[in-house]
Formats: sequence, C-alpha cells, structure tokens
Amino acid sequence: MHSFVYGSVKNIDETFNKIWDIAVIGSGMGSLTAASLHEKDGKNIVVLEQNYLPGGCVSSYYRKGYIFEAGATTLVGMDDNMPLKYLLEELNISIDKVLLKTPMKVHFQDKMVATRHHSIDEWIEEAERIFGKKNQRLFWEYCFKVSNFVWETSLKQLSFPPTRFKDLIPILKKFQFKQVQFATTAFTSMQLLLEKYDLLDNERFINFINEQLLITAQNSIEEVNVLFGCTALCYTNFGNYYVNGGLINLVKPICEYINSQNGTVLTRVGVNSVELINGFYELKTNKKGEGKVIRAKRLISGIPINNTLDLYSTKELNQKYKKSLMPSEKLVSAFGMGIGFKSDKKFDCIHHQIHLDEPLPYCNSKSIFVSLNHASDQSRTPSAAHQVANISTHVHDPKANDEFDKEVVENAIFDALEKHDFLKKEDIEYYHSYLPTSWENWIGRKYGFVGGYPQYFKIKPWQMIDARLDGKNAYICGDTTYPGQGIPGATLSGLIAYQKMKLDGV
Repeated sequence: MHSFVYGSVKNIDETFNKIWDIAVIGSGMGSLTAASLHEKDGKNIVVLEQNYLPGGCVSSYYRKGYIFEAGATTLVGMDDNMPLKYLLEELNISIDKVLLKTPMKVHFQDKMVATRHHSIDEWIEEAERIFGKKNQRLFWEYCFKVSNFVWETSLKQLSFPPTRFKDLIPILKKFQFKQVQFATTAFTSMQLLLEKYDLLDNERFINFINEQLLITAQNSIEEVNVLFGCTALCYTNFGNYYVNGGLINLVKPICEYINSQNGTVLTRVGVNSVELINGFYELKTNKKGEGKVIRAKRLISGIPINNTLDLYSTKELNQKYKKSLMPSEKLVSAFGMGIGFKSDKKFDCIHHQIHLDEPLPYCNSKSIFVSLNHASDQSRTPSAAHQVANISTHVHDPKANDEFDKEVVENAIFDALEKHDFLKKEDIEYYHSYLPTSWENWIGRKYGFVGGYPQYFKIKPWQMIDARLDGKNAYICGDTTYPGQGIPGATLSGLIAYQKMKLDGV
C-alpha cells in the first residue's frame, strides 16, 4: 500500500513532451470509466491524480497495520443492467469480491435492530416486524418497482439529458412509453409518496427513511424525489459486495488497464489551471508536475464542478453554471473515524447504521454509519484477532462547520459503539478521525463535501449538470453531474461522458 504509485519519472517526463488525445483530471470512478473506455478505443489518455493514491472517494489507505477505506465502503452495481458490471465486462476485469448475505443492519435507540435483507420479500417481512404492517408491503413493492426501472433504463439512455439534437437519436431509438410514465415520479417528493401510503405518522419509520436517504441521496424526504429516492432506498435489495483488501482493489485493475494500453495514470500530479490555447487544453500542474504543462486535444474533468470552475480563468463557465453551482450551505461533508481494535466477535453483517440517543455534538447528525472488514479478509488487519472499522456521519454546510472539538465527537461515537456491543474502549489499539477540512485536504474536494450534490426537489433529472462542460472539447463526469451518486452513479456518469464524446466525433 505504501508504494502504490503510478508513472515513473521517465513516464512523467514523457507526459509533458507529447500532445495527448485526452487529459483527465482526477481518478475517481467517473474519470476511470471514461478514460478506460477511450483507451479501449485506441486513444492515448493521461489521468492526473493529485493524491498519492488513485480512486478519489473510492480508495483505501494504510495506517499502523490497518487498511481503511477512504470513502465508499460498499460495492454496488454488479447486477444485470448496472453500469459497473458493464464496465468491468467491457475491460475484461474481474474483482476479488464477496457477496454480502446481509447488506446492512440498522440499530435503533431502544436496541431494536432492523436487518436489511437482500431479498425484497424478506425485507418487507422485516419492515412489517419493525414498523408495523400498515402499508409497508405496498410502499416497498412500489419502491422496488421504480428502482428496477431506473437500473433497467440506465444503460439504454446514455445520451441523457439531451443538450444537442444528436443526443435525441439514441434516446428515441431506445424509447419506451414506461420511461415517460416513470419519469413523472421526478415531480413527486418522497414525503408525498409516504403521505399517499399513509405512513407519515409512523415516527420510527420516518426517522429510518430520512437516515437511510442521507446515505445515498444526501437529503431528506421533503427534498428527494421519488425517482431517485426509491432507488436510494432499495440499493440493499441489489447485489452488495465487499472487496477483499479494500476498494483500492476495484480501482487498481482499471488503472493498470489504462497503463497497459496507450495511456498513463499519474499520482501526485494535480492541476492548478486550465486554458484553451490554439485549440489545445493546457493544464498547469503542481506537486510532482512542478508547474509543467500537459497539452491535450480534449479534456475530461472528473472532479466536482465546484473545483473544475476554479481551474478556469474565464468567466464564461462561471456564468454558465451560476444557477446550478451549489454553495457550502447546500452541501454535506463528513466527520469520520478509522478504528483498529482487538476482537474475537463474529459479526454476521459488516455494514451498520446506528441511530443515536442524542444528535452528535457539533455535527448534529442523528446517526452514524459503521463498516467493518469482512471476517474472511484478514489482509486489512495485523492479525485474525483484530478488526478494522470505518465510521462516518454527516456534517451539513461544511464551510461553516469545518473545525470543532474532535475529541468530544469521538467520545460520543465510542459510547454509541459500546452501547450497541461493537467494541469496548479498552480494546481499541489505534484510531484517527477527520474533520471536513481534513477530508478536503485529503481528497481535494472543495468544502470537503461527500456523496456528490444532494438531491433537491426543484432540480429535475434533466436539469442536472450535463457531461458537456464548455461546449467545445471539454467534458465533465463524477458525482456532481447527472446522475452522480455512489459507485454505480459515478460509473454511469463516466459512461455518459464517453457516449456524448463519441456522439461528438471523439
């Protein structure tokens, strides 16, 4: 893990002495998807990553004998019609993964535990046990129906949202009437859906739904529309996997694929500025790039739109995205912890959401998310007698809440973990925590926000940020574009950017 670096000094020197077909900023799943597919087409691609590890929010890192996840902890997207499965099959890449029999458990304040079963029927029975039988089956069957539609459609409409006439041709070729029918769900909020099923007076259930939506949609029932909300709530009813050794082992083979073709993935090379000069994009680099310039015919930005706009000196793009750019007060960051501890306890589930007795100090979040290493994977711990845990919780408006007393929050989290029998404080051998500012410094995302742009009801799918960035030869993908959220969404954003570039003749 220490020597996980791509690109020798020779490669770096060569990088600055050629004109690339495409330069890609960032190495998240959106970037790597678009880059690897272009590599398969024979283009020469350079991917520039400011961190010493590739993957962005999908990566892993080493500390004191433990391997922690950098952001995402669950691999979703390997079912039929899902973008990640499509990508890996296109590249002929296999991942060392374990299917989780139980995707998640949710622990309530009274110690009642809801098991989020993979089977939708088993989950409905569990929901009826926890929340009462009233309309649970009707609600979840509808959510699952919407979710299935979203994934069945995702790979069929890779030129959505249409911003040029040429986008309409593939859309119309694969058009089905049910796409219009389900698209109308974007005009209904999850709150109205819950009202329809007469579930708004079920306090435990509403708290559960809101905390679950925060994991994948970064918002609550008032703001999340049904199209995205149902998909977010049902992600546990699709294949959830654990990647042995950490999610870096999803990213690593894709980087190696790019490096084995005509391209290169360079870590520790960030970008300070972008200019379009004489038809070429010139990217001024930092760190190991030492201020040298990368030249490319085309550009893909895989970093958030907030960061992307900061790279451009022209006011044209800032004016274009003025209304769609989200400020800190609309974004969500995280307080996180990595814990290495002694334990002989056998957990039958590795992902847990814990509802707290009181909101966390400073963060004011009402739950924490806990991810453990799989019992069969001892590569992330010093020995079989140890376990590793990643804990995260939401911090709203990170710019205004970027610094606070970490120790107070750490102790509140330790108390919650002890209460729900995850560990004892005396068994902790190592831990660290991070604030929004630490996350921003590590990942490079402005304000340190996580999970992409939160869902807001007034923003419909066709109003989200399109893959075409400047109307010329620059494109964007990642979790601030359509659709963006999570590993499947970020991968899909890379597929859409790739498709639109192909439509534009790349």
